[in-house]
Amino acid sequence: MAATRQGRGPVWAQIADELRARITDGTLAPDSQLPTEAELTARHGVARATVRQALTALVNEGLIVPRAPRGYFVRHRQPLFYRPQQEFRPQPETPEMDRFMMEHSAEGREPRQDIEVSIVDPPADVKKRLKLGDGELAAVRRRVRYLDGEPFNTNDSYFPLSMVQNTEIMRPADIARGANEVLAEAGYPQVRLLDEIYVRMPSPDEIQRLKLAPGTPVSCHICTGVCPDGTPVRVVVNILPGDRHVIVYERNGMNAADR
Repeated sequence: MAATRQGRGPVWAQIADELRARITDGTLAPDSQLPTEAELTARHGVARATVRQALTALVNEGLIVPRAPRGYFVRHRQPLFYRPQQEFRPQPETPEMDRFMMEHSAEGREPRQDIEVSIVDPPADVKKRLKLGDGELAAVRRRVRYLDGEPFNTNDSYFPLSMVQNTEIMRPADIARGANEVLAEAGYPQVRLLDEIYVRMPSPDEIQRLKLAPGTPVSCHICTGVCPDGTPVRVVVNILPGDRHVIVYERNGMNAADR
């Protein structure tokens, strides 16, 4: 097969298109091995560099993964169903497992999380949402959540330090009953939530924490919790890699009067 094919775009893109189609239609199943670089080079009559360009494009799309020295394999996608609307459902009773860990242990997947707690001068957008003044600090609980050893998302929760400095929120461990309940016990119940969802490319810090492949977009879900008097008491920043999540909302059907 010739190295150039008139009217069909670059040869590396054509090779990528062919492999992508075979992955999409199931001919190449999850975890199956792609033809080797040598096999693709011979099949298409091109230089190995051209084949590598095609394979790199598919890696960047999250369709395949390299497993040295064996070659390239179709990525086994098992997305996490992320449900923002279930934020305030009851916590699991098992102390060592939060909602995330309980759900996905039940699915037969192995969950874990890393938790760090620190006192910070928060980013400007978080400070604005929390309505903190100059010099006011925040406590942040930074979490990376894993499934089957792969980092799936980050969950960074910011609180005005003056509200939480003598609570469990300052301890780098899971809170069995949940940080929302701790806030309520401290006199700051949340009665209203503002959800914002942005889709963008990740920051360098997000790439490092989540081990993202080049070209992977993320959804950024920011949730601000507000007390009855309108005081914001919590800002949570969730970073969800686009190749690992499905965002699911459940809503009631409209009444005739709402149509």
